[in-house]
Amino acid sequence: QVQLVESGGGSVQAGGSLRLSCVASGYAYNSNCMAWFRQAPGKEREGVGVVYTGRGNIGYADSVKGRFAISQDNAKNTVYLQMNSLKPEDTAMYNCADLCFSYWGQGTQVTVSS
Repeated sequence: QVQLVESGGGSVQAGGSLRLSCVASGYAYNSNCMAWFRQAPGKEREGVGVVYTGRGNIGYADSVKGRFAISQDNAKNTVYLQMNSLKPEDTAMYNCADLCFSYWGQGTQVTVSS
């Protein structure tokens, strides 16, 4: 059974930090296929960061550059999203995705209060 399970969301005040985790299981996980997305109420889904296939490079949305960072633990089939200096506009449901197989997790909610 293919699963992507996110965790680590919660409520924080502006300026705080959270680390999201996404554990993949049930298929041949490829660390170069992983990405984080987010969607706020009433807004379109936004790509937060993606690991580029083949080179291990990571691209970030301009809105999170310098504040968010993706890391991976391939031994655990896990990708992380470290979020620092959080802002109220970062409030959203965060999902991880395997872009090679179009697998998506159920999401974890992040709420940042001012």
